[in-house]
Amino acid sequence: MNVNEEIGRRRTFAIISHPDAGKTTLTEKLLLFGGQIQVAGAVKSNKIKKTATSDWMEIEKQRGISVTTSVMEFDYEGYKINILDTPGHQDFAEDTFRTLTAVDSVIIVVDSAKGVETQTRKLMAVCRMRNTPVIVYVNKMDREGRDPFELLDELEQELQIAVRPLSWPIDQGARFKGVYNIFEQKLDLFTPNKQRVTEKVEIDINSDELDANIGEQLAEKLRSDLELVDGVYPEFNVDDYLNGKVAPVFFGSALNNFGVEELLNCFVKIAPSPRPVQAVERVVNPEDPKFTGFIFKITANIDPNHRSCVAFCKICSGKFVRNTPYRHIRLGKDLRFSSPTQFMAQRKSTIEEAYPGDIIGLPDTGNFKIGDTLTEGENLHFKGLPSFSPEMFKYIENADPMKTKQLAKGIDQLMGEGVAQLFVNQHNGRKLIGTVGQLQFEVIQYRLENEYNAKCRWEPVNLYKACWIESDDAAELENFKKRKYQYMAKDIEGRDVFLADSNYVLQMAQNDFKSIRFHFTSEF
Repeated sequence: MNVNEEIGRRRTFAIISHPDAGKTTLTEKLLLFGGQIQVAGAVKSNKIKKTATSDWMEIEKQRGISVTTSVMEFDYEGYKINILDTPGHQDFAEDTFRTLTAVDSVIIVVDSAKGVETQTRKLMAVCRMRNTPVIVYVNKMDREGRDPFELLDELEQELQIAVRPLSWPIDQGARFKGVYNIFEQKLDLFTPNKQRVTEKVEIDINSDELDANIGEQLAEKLRSDLELVDGVYPEFNVDDYLNGKVAPVFFGSALNNFGVEELLNCFVKIAPSPRPVQAVERVVNPEDPKFTGFIFKITANIDPNHRSCVAFCKICSGKFVRNTPYRHIRLGKDLRFSSPTQFMAQRKSTIEEAYPGDIIGLPDTGNFKIGDTLTEGENLHFKGLPSFSPEMFKYIENADPMKTKQLAKGIDQLMGEGVAQLFVNQHNGRKLIGTVGQLQFEVIQYRLENEYNAKCRWEPVNLYKACWIESDDAAELENFKKRKYQYMAKDIEGRDVFLADSNYVLQMAQNDFKSIRFHFTSEF
């Protein structure tokens, strides 16, 4: 296969949702169809403690939530599929925002009873900014939920995008009979089974056979619902979907493996192959002959036996070949990678080559930061990987003086991963951790103890917001830093950060120092 054919068969997407909508379960079922796992949830062979394949951190298995984006790939009917399963919990939103820069399309999972929730709205706003194509999967149809038409109205209002159902549920909850696949015009009958796939029947919607399969009353309701769908929603147009104007909607139950195959079959046909990526200097097309890629995520300790970091690189153009020297733009030096890997959650295999759209893991000994660019020599900078201004702060202190080195290394690696942000207070030299949510402090403490054998304790500090400052007027900047000396800090890049202890203080500073620019994301 030539490079263009390889690009054409790739589908790289993220699955996003509010916590508990069933995102990780859906990921598992897609892997089941891809033949990557034989039994869903079978990470541990012991039957009692089954956890999700894509949640490999100990804390994820204990809590039953995803705290970090995991990357998985499989082949399906001639297509090469790269899935990124993201954390749904808002405390880890930053990881998800960064992941959205590395994908070509998105599947949003919505709980049929709860509808659109706050986290989903925020993530959709990021997709709209980038015109990322979106498919919606309405999950948990085997539980009592809301009326499908009501849900569609809410999706349009809340996500600010037109929708078009491509499958339609036949009743719900205990009476759930299945879905009619509008895209393929087939009836899929539901038998609850977490491991196997359900039967499909090709049926003319107006035939008596439909009545025989689902009963006269439901058949009548299905016909009138479909008529209404066709009357209310315009015919599905793939170009509108690709331009981010229309979101196709599927219904099903991921836990019971239902409606997932319909979603996957439609997805591989209509989802975009790798798209052009905007760099600062130019637009990079996947077909460009030379290799380019950027680091969007760094993870420490994927393998607990080896204290190693892995940098996840999204390939944007050209072909990546093992052991070939590539230019690390920020460091200005060439690096070779002898063991680049591709992932199936934490199972990984070394690869010889990879193409645009692929996500590869590069062993990292401290060379990488999030946002770094790799090329065949061209001076390029990919953009769009912001850190957000944290809203919760605590001083981090060493709880075991014998483990000072381990703690320092742990903090260093976890901050490089983008788990949270580290600031050093210029007034007293103390280390301050800033996060988007409370849960991140627990994750940091847990991982320091379990992965680095270091203990930390938290000390409260009353701060409102951290913001990056810069100014063209050096004298005024110096004056500001002197006046606000005890509220000044440096981030890990050595940039000046102002730690405002209240909204009032921040507004006063903005009013008093007109020539200073206050930034609330680190990308400026």
